[in-house]
Amino acid sequence: MAKIMIQGTGSSVGKSALVAALCRIFKQDGYSVCPFKSQNMSLNSYITLDGKEMGRAQVLQAYAAGLQPEAYMNPILLKPTSDKKCQVIVNGKVYSNSTAMEYHNMKIQFKDMLKEHFQNMEKQFDIIVMEGAGSPAEINLRDRDVVNMGMAELVDAPVLLVGDIDKGGVFASLVGTMVLFTEEEKSRVKGTIINKFRGDVEILKPGLNMLEDIVNIPCVGVVPYFYLALEDEDGAVEFNTKVTAPIDIAVIKLPHISNFTDLDALKIEEDVSVRFITSVEEFGTPDLLIIPGSKNTIEDLLKLRECGLERRIKEYSETGLTIGVCGGYQMLGKLIKDPYGVETDVKEVEAMGILDIETVFEEEKVTTRVNAESIEEFNTYKDDNSTENRKLNVYGYEIHMGVCNYGKSAQPLFKIVDKNGEKVNIEDGAINTKGNIMGTYIHGVFDGVDFREYIINKIRLQKEMKCKASLTYENLREKELDTLADIVRENMDIDKIYDIMGIRR
Repeated sequence: MAKIMIQGTGSSVGKSALVAALCRIFKQDGYSVCPFKSQNMSLNSYITLDGKEMGRAQVLQAYAAGLQPEAYMNPILLKPTSDKKCQVIVNGKVYSNSTAMEYHNMKIQFKDMLKEHFQNMEKQFDIIVMEGAGSPAEINLRDRDVVNMGMAELVDAPVLLVGDIDKGGVFASLVGTMVLFTEEEKSRVKGTIINKFRGDVEILKPGLNMLEDIVNIPCVGVVPYFYLALEDEDGAVEFNTKVTAPIDIAVIKLPHISNFTDLDALKIEEDVSVRFITSVEEFGTPDLLIIPGSKNTIEDLLKLRECGLERRIKEYSETGLTIGVCGGYQMLGKLIKDPYGVETDVKEVEAMGILDIETVFEEEKVTTRVNAESIEEFNTYKDDNSTENRKLNVYGYEIHMGVCNYGKSAQPLFKIVDKNGEKVNIEDGAINTKGNIMGTYIHGVFDGVDFREYIINKIRLQKEMKCKASLTYENLREKELDTLADIVRENMDIDKIYDIMGIRR
């Protein structure tokens, strides 16, 4: 079994995308390959087929490797709930709600578990592509590290160190990181990578030669800056704020926004612009307003109230098309209760009152993969602008601790027919009597063609535009992963990487 670890000089240097690229390259070359990130901090999470929670970055990497995502690919997931607290997910299930110091003191106890996971993976796969987190040169965290050099040492993995030239200072960041390593850590670094390069690589070559002389490590690639329709790596997303296409979708950028990957499928519609807003001044006149998920629904609701956005949302929703997902769905209701202090010390708060529902937070988190269909038939539009009444199929996953109760003027939006492979008949979401306000707990609700196509064609018709058939998101993702692999294969010394892993081809 071979392994390679991608570490970076800091957050958002492109580690996640490079791991995905290598997973796809090794798969294309005929190897069984698996991604692994021992600890991920992200509010973008995913539910596996067996109902476990993991980071979205490893999900994309699993798809790149041709695998179904599994929680062992990301055994520890940290979901911040405030500046100093986070929910700790271990092996896909909630382990604790801890302060930063509490987690720092406890994480060393997970080393045996992480090593066992890795050893089990070694028996199943030809290659494991590992990812670090943030910077490996955080010298104050070295003694308890379980995600960067601490993990590399635990499983004796060689390391490639990535720097982001687009930010500037890439040579200083690479050299500075190496300076802060111990001699043993330095010996693990077998190559450097310059990522997100724009321009003529010939101009860069003198710097590469000097870098190799300084750190005595070869540069194994200069990867150009690219944009593909793939999920952004954790924390690296640039939230667009401008209207760039005829259909204007505005998303409330909540302080604790989570699972904003729910919006990725909307971005593949060529006439759709998805922008994020944080103030009344940025609101404008969108064709669709989306309130996304939140890791702290009550606190984020109070922030919207404080800055005036709640009032503007309520005004817009009198006639405008509005959709809330998970925490955003809860905010649209009349009341949110938190009797067990799941999110905050606030036991009860009045919500926006746009949908006739009430939410109560329970102690146990719901984490399920679901298939569902709309309760009612919708008047759907075809690409010749003809119409057809039919029920809409959706799929996705639930991650929530709230349970919603319906009032008289709200009806369920969907009927869940499958949960984690078990046939069920459970109501989900809500829709008002006018049909312009909807909410759901189903993350990924736009990934399937049916609901996304219905919503966008409804807007197109209102704007006297031609209706269109929507693209299948999964097919596009596969093509983009192949393109990512092509870019990286062309600009990195893959033979050298095989050599570093001890694979002779």
